[in-house]
Amino acid sequence: MQKSKLSILVMSIIALFTYSFTVNSAIEKKQEPKNKQEVKKNQDTVKKSKFTTDLNQQIDSVIAYQGKFKPYKKNAHASYYADRFHNKRTASGKVYNMNKLTAAHKKLPFGTIVKVTNETNGKSVFVEITDRGPFVKGREIDLSKKAFFEIAGNRNSGKVNVTLEILQK
Repeated sequence: MQKSKLSILVMSIIALFTYSFTVNSAIEKKQEPKNKQEVKKNQDTVKKSKFTTDLNQQIDSVIAYQGKFKPYKKNAHASYYADRFHNKRTASGKVYNMNKLTAAHKKLPFGTIVKVTNETNGKSVFVEITDRGPFVKGREIDLSKKAFFEIAGNRNSGKVNVTLEILQK
């Protein structure tokens, strides 16, 4: 009698397991798109960013800042962080990443968005102030490596003359 009850219990458990497995796989199959075109139609083209506020939007990896830029300083000397600071904590508490568009400035508040324009070639980049520095006499701003090389005309240059403009909120 005990063996028959045990075998019925085991068979019930197996039946429940297989039933739940088939139901779950059927649900998953219904949710999968039929072809790649459906996937493309359902994807959102607007990417989210930590900068997404009412002042700006990020559309397809291009950040468009809305607002006015107030001139801050012309003919300022800009350099870039050394590689040894990569993944180290900055004065604002954020971790420095040389592949992001960030900068260090002595006086500007953390989180300030600055437009840095190379005076020689006219290229510009938008950076967020996340650290203090530079601590070299005559330098106004330290850019991340990515930001610096986006505006530098020559890969061999270590500093450039730039114009700084601050985003008005």
